[in-house]
Amino acid sequence: MLNLKKAIYFDCSAGASGDMILGSLLDLGVNLDDLNRELDKLPVKGFEVKLSKVNKRGVQANKADVLITEEDSPHRGLSCIKEIINESTLKNSIKDTALKIFTRLAEAEAKIHGTDVDKIHFHEVGAMDAIVDIVGASILIDMLKIEEVHVSAIHTGSGFITCQHGMLPVPAPATLELLKGLPIFSTDVKGELITPTGAAILSALGDSFGKMPLMKVERIGYGAGTKDFPIPNVIRACLGTLQYGRGKDIQADFEHDSQWVLECNIDDMNNEFVEHVMEELFQKGALDVYITPIQMKKNRPAIKLSVLYKKEDEGGLLPVIFRETTGIGVRIYPVEKVMLKRERRDVQTPWGTVTVKVCLLNGEVVNIAPEYEDCKRIAVQAGIPMKEVYRQALISING
Repeated sequence: MLNLKKAIYFDCSAGASGDMILGSLLDLGVNLDDLNRELDKLPVKGFEVKLSKVNKRGVQANKADVLITEEDSPHRGLSCIKEIINESTLKNSIKDTALKIFTRLAEAEAKIHGTDVDKIHFHEVGAMDAIVDIVGASILIDMLKIEEVHVSAIHTGSGFITCQHGMLPVPAPATLELLKGLPIFSTDVKGELITPTGAAILSALGDSFGKMPLMKVERIGYGAGTKDFPIPNVIRACLGTLQYGRGKDIQADFEHDSQWVLECNIDDMNNEFVEHVMEELFQKGALDVYITPIQMKKNRPAIKLSVLYKKEDEGGLLPVIFRETTGIGVRIYPVEKVMLKRERRDVQTPWGTVTVKVCLLNGEVVNIAPEYEDCKRIAVQAGIPMKEVYRQALISING
């Protein structure tokens, strides 16, 4: 049975900022007047959200602007912001979301500046427009009844930015701290694509980061940034229903794992070397190694060597390829595995214990596989065909 949950997927190929996220959520069908009425529940005045349509490299998008109508203090601390949010008449769930985002931001700032969270005074992020961006995003997430938030790899931009502390590299230190552990990338696009506010919202609310989950997309919203780049400066929000559970709070029918593949084509190596190469790769952490027969240019027969692995093991695997094979280049790319849930059970045969791998779907056993090494060991020790050990293991697990 499918787990259908309302979810949103943010495509951050041009980064993200608070106003971009706000604009994209409004583009999903929420009335601007409804948002402003909710924001009026904050115990501070002198602001209003305005919305306009802009074109970014051929993509029409919402441009959300927070207009400040009264003089504002941009250097609020976390305690002041907490007081503003807690004294509002917003729903408790909205307050909790906004406080979660600001607390995460304060923790990142405190770590960078080497101080306590309670002593942090936000600069630009403490201004009223940033508060409205974060509280507004929290309101819209609630209005859209979003149960899960999923986020793509985040484009950071490159170069340097000027701030109160002087020239800083992109992404800024606090922004990078917020993105720690998340998939990010940089290209030759110069400028700050991901802001501290955008990073705080996405990192605090994201249930997963990377590829788009299996979902039925029902609405699409575009939120524009202020600057112009060689790429459309927009964030894309896809709203729909998940077709199976993938978030951290769902008992999913499948297990997910992000892994990597390293592969190369080889047409001039003695095939007797393959066994040794595979053994060396497994010793260096490879999860799987396999060979595919291929035909290369000039119709030369060759093999494609493929290695499945965790990213942290890459440094040990590459030297094996270049030292032990005749390959001179490799291809590297990420993959996502979707697997059945598995259990390991020990069963008794007339000749000894065999571990059996049991695969489940919705609690139902759909595959059973006795461990090869156990069956081989018992077959050799008992002097019987391995297929007989295998058969007895299946009888025991099914009995």
